[in-house]
Amino acid sequence: MTSAIRHITVDCADPHTLASFWAAVLGGKLAEDDFPGDPEASVAAGPHALLFIAVEDRKSVKNRLHLDLQPQDRTRDEEVARLVGLGATLYEDHRKPGGAGWVTLHDPEGNELCVERSAEERAKN
Repeated sequence: MTSAIRHITVDCADPHTLASFWAAVLGGKLAEDDFPGDPEASVAAGPHALLFIAVEDRKSVKNRLHLDLQPQDRTRDEEVARLVGLGATLYEDHRKPGGAGWVTLHDPEGNELCVERSAEERAKN
């Protein structure tokens, strides 16, 4: 018998706020019993679940694990703009003149995430 991933867990300072950001990013929703100030919050987004746990330690180095996002209904650049509008910040831009590459962002607590090209954009190149 094998194991299945139940949650991808993220240590953070403010679980509700960070979970709300990721729910908006992924089109998911917070659990009905998650409220501001709770020590944990979870987001269901399709077959995936993210769990945010309050810890006292602050992030100080690059993540060892991060999410790579592929937009489903918009271009990579439109998705980057949407995520920045939700509270992400641009960290590193790896876009190439021919359209390849990705953009690395930080979520509101400084965790890295990458935005790649959509499947439609990939099919063109």
